[in-house]
Amino acid sequence: MTARSSRLTAPPPPRREWAYFFDIDGTLVAIAATPAGARPGRDLRRLLEDLHQASGGAVALISGRSIADIDQLFSGVRFPAAGQHGLERRNAAGAITRHSVAAARLDAVRDRIAAAVAGKRGLLLEHKGLSLALHYRRAPRLAGFAHRTVRLLLPRLGSDYGIQTGKRVVEMRPTGKDKGAAALEFMAEAPFRDRTPVFVGDDASDEHGFATVNRLGGYSIKVGPGRTAARWRLPNVKAVEQWLRSI
Repeated sequence: MTARSSRLTAPPPPRREWAYFFDIDGTLVAIAATPAGARPGRDLRRLLEDLHQASGGAVALISGRSIADIDQLFSGVRFPAAGQHGLERRNAAGAITRHSVAAARLDAVRDRIAAAVAGKRGLLLEHKGLSLALHYRRAPRLAGFAHRTVRLLLPRLGSDYGIQTGKRVVEMRPTGKDKGAAALEFMAEAPFRDRTPVFVGDDASDEHGFATVNRLGGYSIKVGPGRTAARWRLPNVKAVEQWLRSI
């Protein structure tokens, strides 16, 4: 992935014949103090549902959250979705596939991290089912401690696990899957197949999606500041909502 200049222009208005892939936190909803604190507004939900219908169902959510968490966040509608950075995926027909993990090893490492962070106010350990995330949104001063703790315990999960960093979060997750790979899997299926792909995201993990969409000749859209492989930019979550209205 090649980082491009931070000076990027706004993307063209969305079109019905495109295929859409959206990150959630920091892209569709503002980042909250905890993952559970994020809430999509009514207008955003309506816009996504309208886009889903207008595009013939070619709208997928690709997030670090689990699919169960995505469904809770957008209750009442089941979008195609890839959770945990692509470790699990639900296609447009509703079929779910999941990466296999050594559950006992993951649980043991979770217990060790929990013991290490006990008493560290503001840290939140999240077991997503296939991965572990240590959030320090409420305690940014503990960023170094969080990263050191995860790096120290990573070898206990084996060589098939790696570290994924994000906005005030560090995760342990199996390697071999990412948001770009998830977008490719969707693009091989109806209703995404043969459409121009669009990936909208804000964080380091979204760079995989940007790189994939760039190779496919699509639209990669970075939300917020910073160097990126994306070719277009929207300044914040509100701008994403306004962009969706422009269809």
